[in-house]
Amino acid sequence: MSPVPDEVAAGHAFYTKRTLAFYDAMILGFFSRTAWRCPAQRILEHYDAHISDNHLDIGVGTGYFLERCHFPSPSPRLALMDLNTDCLDVAAQRVERYHPETYVANVLTPIDTEVTPFDSVGMNYLLHCLPGTIASKAVAFDNIKKVANPGATIFGATLLTGGVRRNWFARRVMKRNNAHGIFSNAHDDLDGLHAALKRNFDTHEVHVVGCVAIFAAQA
Repeated sequence: MSPVPDEVAAGHAFYTKRTLAFYDAMILGFFSRTAWRCPAQRILEHYDAHISDNHLDIGVGTGYFLERCHFPSPSPRLALMDLNTDCLDVAAQRVERYHPETYVANVLTPIDTEVTPFDSVGMNYLLHCLPGTIASKAVAFDNIKKVANPGATIFGATLLTGGVRRNWFARRVMKRNNAHGIFSNAHDDLDGLHAALKRNFDTHEVHVVGCVAIFAAQA
């Protein structure tokens, strides 16, 4: 894999084994309810609606949603992809019953892994951690399509700053996280997300819950 730019690494550096131990309770619990105003259950429902038996998850976090979602069958093919090996280790252990494949990759560069394509790709809470504008970071969609079968569903969620309602707490947390390089979404807005999805996919839909854009698309 090519050297990782500092601004890409910064978006992953926060997620260590130590911080991941608190991730579910703090990020998917407290912050999701009080700042983002989008409970984790809403994201889980999105997984249940779009996940397939041949699924790749990119930006895996702790594997929270993969552990809880309902695959169409009890023995799916599941792959995990992340630049952060701590996230990969934690998520892989959590869903070990599915014997997941694991890949270390930077989704902003061509994915050079030789891999059989997938029928669904999840990228939950990933885009707002990637550096650049919503238009430039959308190169991830193009890279993902190369490991997806025709007609595959690409779905996920991202935090926006424009075109959505943000309460005082959300504005403050996002400003801090952008300053520290944990987020890079200071100029990510709803119109920009729609435009990026439209450029890359034949069909797409976006639903806004709080300041979270929940999306799904097909090429």
